[in-house]
Amino acid sequence: MGRPKETVALENDVRSKRQAAGLSQQALATRCGTTRQAINAIEAGRYAPSTSVALRLARVLGCTVEALFRLPDVASHIEAEFLGESLPAAAVRTRCQVARVGTRLLAHPLTGALSAFTAADGLLVPAATEAPRADRRVDIELLVDAQVPENTVVVLGCDPALALLGAHLTRRYPTLRLVWVPRSSLAALRMLGRGEAHAAGTHLWDPESGESNMPYVRRELAGHRLVVVTLSQWQQGLIVAPGNPKGITGPADLARPEVRLVNRDAGSGSRVLFDMWLHEAGIASDWVSGYEREVPSHLAVAEAVASGGADVGPGILAVALALGLDFIPLQEERYDLVIPLAFLQTAPVQALLEVIASLRFRAELEALGGYDGSRAGTVVAELGA
Repeated sequence: MGRPKETVALENDVRSKRQAAGLSQQALATRCGTTRQAINAIEAGRYAPSTSVALRLARVLGCTVEALFRLPDVASHIEAEFLGESLPAAAVRTRCQVARVGTRLLAHPLTGALSAFTAADGLLVPAATEAPRADRRVDIELLVDAQVPENTVVVLGCDPALALLGAHLTRRYPTLRLVWVPRSSLAALRMLGRGEAHAAGTHLWDPESGESNMPYVRRELAGHRLVVVTLSQWQQGLIVAPGNPKGITGPADLARPEVRLVNRDAGSGSRVLFDMWLHEAGIASDWVSGYEREVPSHLAVAEAVASGGADVGPGILAVALALGLDFIPLQEERYDLVIPLAFLQTAPVQALLEVIASLRFRAELEALGGYDGSRAGTVVAELGA
């Protein structure tokens, strides 16, 4: 028998299942009414068998046709707008999460510790030329079904509970998912204003008005049509080592020369609160050792204290509990989601709001410690409607 003319590519497990059954190629061919050469060509992927041969192979090997044969993965490519701070070098295959936000298909590069083991939606294909395109559009080789970016809600923010919210969303609606892009509150509002997400999480206390979030939302997103929805109330304060060995009782103690601070980045809600606490205590920032040492997240503050790299840092109770640290509560604060009205009625956003208000999500949120979910899903304001 010559080489089969059929060259349709199919991946198969015929060899492994034949060997598991203790059959030679000839024995399998005899039982299936074909030739040993045909079995050899099938196992080598050079020949796609007819329906009748495939059915006979499955029957002899005691499995389904689907367990024997499958179509090979074929990479699909899409063009998306790259949202990294700078376009990567031409040789770099950057891992990205891809989502449609309005009319734009956006590629968020996976960066930072939390994303180190997050599965990517696609890989940025190296450009044929070193010169970046002015519109920042890049070629992405998809690693997921093309519908995944269409069924995604992108939420910016610093709240670690956004990862929990994403898990509850997919658990309740398996075809939908949440992509959490960690950003400080002020950066999240500004990115939302540029149309780079469906929602921005924010906790920015305004000491002049005594109000959470709304003064910043009105200023940063003036002219936008928005709805502001509460995700939670949480405990803000100072994270300290187990047993509080430096005896820190409040912001005034941070002026002591032996106390080392790890600070949050400018534009974060915790930094705004921390600066207010220092001001109220009559402490100048340059009196605080480590004031200029900034980290980008609540978790990073807790990790610095847990490792002994700092004695204290501003943050939330939940991350202190997660790392076995002590906590000095100073203020309860509201964490809101800001959503453009243009996205409010879309299926992913409506599903997200339903999950936020659900008893299961609230129960697990509060189990983290320091969260109060009683107002989750409450509309705080509509702007520009």
